[in-house]
Amino acid sequence: MFERLTSIPFSHILRHKSTQNFIFLLIIQASNILISLMAMPLLIQAIGVDRFGLVSLALSVILIANVFVGFGFNLSGPREIALNQKNKKALSQVLSQIISSKLVLALIASMALLLSVFGFGLFPEYRAILTFSILMLFSEATLPVWFFQGMERMRLVSVANVFSKLLYLMGIVLFINGPEDAKLVNFFFGGAAFTINLLLLTYVHYELGVKFYLPQFSKITKTWKSNVYLFLSNLANHISVNGGIVILSFFAPASMLGMYSLAERVSLMLRMLPSMMIGAIYPNASKLYQNDLERFYGFLVKVYRGAVFLALFVGLLTNLLAPFIIKVLSKSDMAASVVFLRILAFVPLFATMNIANMIMILVANQKKILFKSSWTFCIYMVIVAVSLTSWLGGKGLAIAMLSTELVIFITCSLLLRQTKPVLFKTFYAKAFGRDYHS
Repeated sequence: MFERLTSIPFSHILRHKSTQNFIFLLIIQASNILISLMAMPLLIQAIGVDRFGLVSLALSVILIANVFVGFGFNLSGPREIALNQKNKKALSQVLSQIISSKLVLALIASMALLLSVFGFGLFPEYRAILTFSILMLFSEATLPVWFFQGMERMRLVSVANVFSKLLYLMGIVLFINGPEDAKLVNFFFGGAAFTINLLLLTYVHYELGVKFYLPQFSKITKTWKSNVYLFLSNLANHISVNGGIVILSFFAPASMLGMYSLAERVSLMLRMLPSMMIGAIYPNASKLYQNDLERFYGFLVKVYRGAVFLALFVGLLTNLLAPFIIKVLSKSDMAASVVFLRILAFVPLFATMNIANMIMILVANQKKILFKSSWTFCIYMVIVAVSLTSWLGGKGLAIAMLSTELVIFITCSLLLRQTKPVLFKTFYAKAFGRDYHS
């Protein structure tokens, strides 16, 4: 296998659109990680670990609401764009319907959160922080990364993301001076992203010739109906991946939330690796699946093997360097955070194991498989996380999150094997060097 990988010309690999997609997605996430690494110690020193935990908790609530705003368009959007790359009329229709749909959903989510906060008195400990975080809903609604993914033109959006994060960091440095400023942290994050997103959409409209218009409301509701399964799948997946800190908040004080969220953020940054892989190869995989099934298998096998080896290396390295990472981020020795991070270090590896399943589900448009698998492991995560967290605290939650990723892989494999047996068996036979004949 190694000889086959090294026989491919390096220049050919770099010129491949999927590789370029991955590189620019990597730049996006690398800038996110770098800015987060710079911001975390500044925030902890300025607002304290207790407030940092509350900011993270408010962020978790907003991210769940963002799943509603996104409504699965991050999965359906790139595919629609990839299949219509040269049809500007179709591109204009897809862009207008998705952006309009997400803006309406952002408005609904904002009203629901404000009603929850001021009407029903929910989230009393971080009411102000959550209210100022609502701007992040509109930054999600206007986020055009899915469009550039489908067009396989990620260079501009990667540069724009860097500027967005630098604006966010500048806001922290200039205006976050004490615990009372904690409410501005997520506001700066959402405001910087929203500003850059509007500039990107302006570029798409004027430079790429893809027009934006307000579609009929019936068109908007039609997009919601077609994406219901993707939305519910994304919701379940988000709860499974990001809902841990909310569960921990019922069993631990704010200081423990801060220590766990520190380790969790490192893990979530690393977990972006499989997400980036899927985002990078999804457009090309969709076209290959439609036009050349044999090339689709070969392409996916190469990506899968490389991704698993990379994730294994990253997991082992993170586990080994956990004390150093926590020391750098917190400027102190947080033994509990080190324990959490040593366990969570292998979350990206288990998540990477499921890359091939996800690509096969998406290109085959198997929304019901995604729905069934997502809610199966979501229910598992909630039950196991509550049980282990009540027993072992943050350590139990970390173990639950790790086991959830394994259950995700097993569930997707079983459902895909049952629904698309030839696709599933042929891929894994090729991936492990065997021949499969239907």
